[in-house]
Amino acid sequence: MFDRVAPRYDLANTVFSLGQDRLWRRAAARATGLADGEAAVDVACGTGALAEELAALAPGARVLGLDFSWEMVRRAGDDAAGPRFGVADALRLPLADASVDVVTIAFGLRNLPEPARGLLEFRRVLRTGGRLVVCEFSHPTVPVLRQVYRRYLTQLMPLAARRLSSDPEAYEYLARSIGAWPDQDGLARWLADAGFDRVRWRNLSGGIVALHWGAAA
Repeated sequence: MFDRVAPRYDLANTVFSLGQDRLWRRAAARATGLADGEAAVDVACGTGALAEELAALAPGARVLGLDFSWEMVRRAGDDAAGPRFGVADALRLPLADASVDVVTIAFGLRNLPEPARGLLEFRRVLRTGGRLVVCEFSHPTVPVLRQVYRRYLTQLMPLAARRLSSDPEAYEYLARSIGAWPDQDGLARWLADAGFDRVRWRNLSGGIVALHWGAAA
């Protein structure tokens, strides 16, 4: 599915999010506190937008973007001074234990066949005290916004996807998966269960998206 949506993935994200997707990823990068000399891996990196934000935040850091979809990775940047990219399974990362300082995943945890197992894998590759930042769709905190957002997901976005996306059915899946995803507190508990401490979250765009942060214990 992600190979099929890759050709118009970035355009669709910008249109469907009303241009907010770039701001969400920028906020995720800043939440990592990535510093020069550190190593970061962006899992389910897509076409590399968040990895690029991480590299811009800390030009002296080593940034790697990994995604299961070859077509996504093929469209990622190839600047020799920027992030490196590769194809990999988020549940079997090709990284040694305790080898990175930061793990990020933006709008990808929800798509893993076993999200809880993915969190355990992220914990495995993080050094003690390393940081995980999850940027994911969540549940709006204002009732009126929640109603409008639900209508947008189930009615307006699938209609627009038929005109814009190379795979409209993928965006019908998106609406279903968001509706079934745990709320902010529920995802925080998942992080704690996977061995992260100091877990906290911050709502973006009224809770349409939430940033979750945890430190590897």
